[in-house]
Amino acid sequence: MKKLIFYSFLSLFLTPTFAQVKLPAPSPQQTIKQAFGMGELEVVYSRPSMKNRVVFGDLVPYDKLWRTGANAATRITFSDAVKMGDSKIEPGTYALYTIPGASKWQIIINKDFKNSGVTGYKQENDVARFSVPVATGKDKVESFTIQFDNVLPESCNLILSWDLTRIIVPITTQVKEALGKQIEEALNGDKKPYWAAAQYYYEYAKDNKMALEMTTKALEENPESFWIYLYKAKIEKALGEKENAIATATIGLDVALKAKSDDYVKMFKEFIEQIKK
Repeated sequence: MKKLIFYSFLSLFLTPTFAQVKLPAPSPQQTIKQAFGMGELEVVYSRPSMKNRVVFGDLVPYDKLWRTGANAATRITFSDAVKMGDSKIEPGTYALYTIPGASKWQIIINKDFKNSGVTGYKQENDVARFSVPVATGKDKVESFTIQFDNVLPESCNLILSWDLTRIIVPITTQVKEALGKQIEEALNGDKKPYWAAAQYYYEYAKDNKMALEMTTKALEENPESFWIYLYKAKIEKALGEKENAIATATIGLDVALKAKSDDYVKMFKEFIEQIKK
């Protein structure tokens, strides 16, 4: 009995232990975020590699639902409402599915973002489904890559790249109405955002007279802001006020010289030279 107890006690110390080893993931996960409009876009996906395999039409079959990556279904999150294809998509997180084809792909935005790959997919939960053409890149992409490109205030492209295949998915949003409300409310407050208002009226509302008024007031508050002088000169040029534009740019050039801003000095000189032609 004593021997049994002794051996049982000894076994506690002789039982082999195994160290935890973390191997690199064959399809590592990546999260990408992009400021867009007045909010943000985010994509979470896993990145399989070619490894000398034929990708589309073989590893990823044509005309079959694809998780758009590896492992779990690829997730895409919109902080603001956007439009993809002809569908408006409300803020939230969705699964990004695709159906690859030789000449075009179907892009699918689906509510079931917690799906494991394509398991659990239900077409009735699609919020957007549309087709985009296949483009061909110049260089092979070894690991499946998702990125954002051509990011403008109200539009951008979601780019899917693998091997020589490039899929360009347009995304648009609307910021004019929301910006207008913010500007209007802020101008009624104590601290008036004249510079932001000038940009809104010039770039979004396309109201050059209001933009000129706002830049004039912004410069009254910040007369050393040489970048605002250039903005004002461009607005005056758009209004056909060439002499005023030259005068404003000349003042701005002097301010930029004093601030030792070589970039703006160059821009002012080019603007004045161009407008005098």
